[in-house]
Amino acid sequence: MSGLSVLAQAPTQIQMPPIDWAASGPLWIVFVGACVSVLLEAFLPRHQRWPVQVLWTVLTLVVALIALGGYALTGPGAVLTFGSALSVDTPSLFLWGSLLVLAIPSVLLLADRSVEPGGVFVASAADRAAARGGGGSGGGDGAAGEHVDRSYGLPGQAPTMQTEPFPFVLFAVGGMMAFVAANDLLTMFIALEVLSLPLYLLCGLARRRRLLSQEAAVKYFLLGAFGSAFFLYGIALLYGYAGSVRLTAISEATAGSLASDTLLFAGLALLLVGLLFKGSVAPFHTWTPDVYQGAPTPVTAFMAACTKVAAFGAIARVLYVGFGSTVWEWRGVLWAVAIVSMVVGAVLGLTQTDVKRMIAYSSIAHAGFLMLGAMTITPAGTAGLVFYLVAYGFTTIAVFGIVSLVRGPDGEASHLSAWAGLAKRSPLVAGVMTFLLLALAGIPLTSGFTAKFAVFSAASADGLAPLVVIALIASAVAAFFYLRIVVLMYFSEPAADGPAVVVPGAFTTVAITLGTLATLLLGIIPTPVLDWAASGAFAG
Repeated sequence: MSGLSVLAQAPTQIQMPPIDWAASGPLWIVFVGACVSVLLEAFLPRHQRWPVQVLWTVLTLVVALIALGGYALTGPGAVLTFGSALSVDTPSLFLWGSLLVLAIPSVLLLADRSVEPGGVFVASAADRAAARGGGGSGGGDGAAGEHVDRSYGLPGQAPTMQTEPFPFVLFAVGGMMAFVAANDLLTMFIALEVLSLPLYLLCGLARRRRLLSQEAAVKYFLLGAFGSAFFLYGIALLYGYAGSVRLTAISEATAGSLASDTLLFAGLALLLVGLLFKGSVAPFHTWTPDVYQGAPTPVTAFMAACTKVAAFGAIARVLYVGFGSTVWEWRGVLWAVAIVSMVVGAVLGLTQTDVKRMIAYSSIAHAGFLMLGAMTITPAGTAGLVFYLVAYGFTTIAVFGIVSLVRGPDGEASHLSAWAGLAKRSPLVAGVMTFLLLALAGIPLTSGFTAKFAVFSAASADGLAPLVVIALIASAVAAFFYLRIVVLMYFSEPAADGPAVVVPGAFTTVAITLGTLATLLLGIIPTPVLDWAASGAFAG
């Protein structure tokens, strides 16, 4: 009884971790906006949801961006907050800004209802591919009715649009922001799940091609679960080595721990498998072509741009803060990973006949180039990496915006044959697409050239010159399948009954314009962005 009385009398004090609300403000604005978006979805009448959700989502991202700009201009620099679980340093702020500015045109593509009447999302997520009559051609998807529009509206009414994707996007963006700023591995794992689960759902909500869309969602979910399991097992091994999941504690343990190095490097290997999966780095890329092709095109644009930023931001933080002192032990393995990714992306991209799958393999090749920046543990390497991420993101969003405009009677026409003679049907669309493809190829006066130059020069200065040579060869090979589309558009005759180029609505027009202008400006005047990217290093 005396022991119970002592416990009863003992004061219980729960101390809140120190929180810097100004530093973490952009993150919380996005998460609060996501929660409010869920409430709007629950309580608003269905006919009011679309305009309110679009306005609220864009407003949330803009307010978060303003809060970020205010803190970046007046803040004290790198700070640790939430009990040191988050590190708000210069790379974090840059990556947060990149995610927010890339999310805005992505949301505009998601919200457009002019390219696909009623929007790209099915009105009921439970609708099966052949549930409604079989008027569609199948398009190689193997099911009658694959392309039939599931409007779920009454006769004479416009097709309805599911609006749940808007809170999904906000939660995914919030998870990505926490992911790149996480200072301990458990926080990083929670952020990984927060960003991943909405994406799994978004991939399966395409209004047309339901089989492909649902297949993409299932593949992404199952392989993503494996990636998360590897990540979590790696955390367990690293905790066994360092006695902590904090990156700085792991770094300190590498200098004086008596534990077996087997735990350290096995844990790092498993951790990197989960991260490389998210970044579409070969040989952990197998989900990418199928998911890029099957997901609704605006969702593909969002994933291709923002998920790449999140994945490589986290990879760079883990390697720089947690494992910078063991760079010579792990760099050789990542050499091989980078080479495999560049070769797989460049070579297999040559064999693709679908534009979306071709861009998927292009992203795998670019992931190999980005690995050079992640492996370069110098301020110049970090600056080149984060600049590459934002430049690639804008270009990719604009490319997928253009892809959504080429349409046949069965919806989006992504087969390469549909692009034959496009310049004769729509010179403006062909011209913009050509410019964007040249940017992906790394032609001068585009952001792609500046980004590659920044990463390759930093890697070469850090002793990775042989890898830079391989990257240049892979870039030359990859340029072939970009130029193949240009040749098709300008030097082939269009089919008499070929797909048409639809006139985009205001949202899609703004998204494509933003992506194209950013691609141009970051190629001509990249200095301000590069200077900000180079103004600080990862802190833990």
